[in-house]
Amino acid sequence: MKLCRFLRDGRPRLGVVEDGQVFDLSAVAPELPAEPAAALDASGGVDALAALKAGAKAGCALEEVQLLSPARPRKYLAIALNYADHISETGMEAPEVPTFFTKQVTCVVGPDAPIHKPKVSDRLDYEGELAIVIGKRCRHISVDRAAEVIAGYTIANDVSVRDWQMRAMTMTVGKSFDTHGPLGPWLVTGDELGDPQQLGIRTFVNNEQRQDGNTRDMVFDCFQQVSHLSEAFTLEPGDVIGTGTPAGIGATIQPFPEGLLKVGDVVRIEIDGIGELRNEVVAEPDGFMVQPGQPS
Repeated sequence: MKLCRFLRDGRPRLGVVEDGQVFDLSAVAPELPAEPAAALDASGGVDALAALKAGAKAGCALEEVQLLSPARPRKYLAIALNYADHISETGMEAPEVPTFFTKQVTCVVGPDAPIHKPKVSDRLDYEGELAIVIGKRCRHISVDRAAEVIAGYTIANDVSVRDWQMRAMTMTVGKSFDTHGPLGPWLVTGDELGDPQQLGIRTFVNNEQRQDGNTRDMVFDCFQQVSHLSEAFTLEPGDVIGTGTPAGIGATIQPFPEGLLKVGDVVRIEIDGIGELRNEVVAEPDGFMVQPGQPS
């Protein structure tokens, strides 16, 4: 099942995407949260939402809908150096244990939302990633049970401000600028996606392919990442885990800094079985600030 958040009458709504149509589940079950992971948790799971979808009318064609981010996480974690080819291009050592950093949740935006080129930096970069969305509140989850607590998967662009990233060991600030956490276009549940470790992942900048990887090449797979994080703290529905990026980031393209993002660039990330996430780079507007309750 492909579950989305979309905007109608100024409010986020829960939808199912099928055959190019969006079925409005909020119309038949207004009590459910619009966020897919929370809706799965509140309703009892995929079968319950499928039953609701059977009674829902197709609201409109997909291209007529403004999609929002399929997750509104309370925590956004992301793993560093998790593909061998990316480790090689950076010249760094492979980590012995999963190495995570946080992205502040105010960075999250949806598909087709603009990415801001910051006023304070011209070192803007992309990272195409598979993202895990947690579906159940959990702690101390074993690797072999991790799939049970995952609501589904989506596409992430771990937008990075490289100079700010390298100013501190945690990388958090350089990974957390407003609009630098695009997610989308929807959440695909595990029963539909299948094995998350067999997915091609490709990133394009203005139709020039920059990244061409496969999730089978992760150093630490999706289930190991969920298990590892759950040993430290409680994971909650809607939390997002960025699972790492393959080789081909802009900072490694020569001559530097020609591979970095500029105003007007369009970044498109494709992942097999999910779809594509597209965002355009714009100059950071004067006075921009994320507003409480702002749909994204």
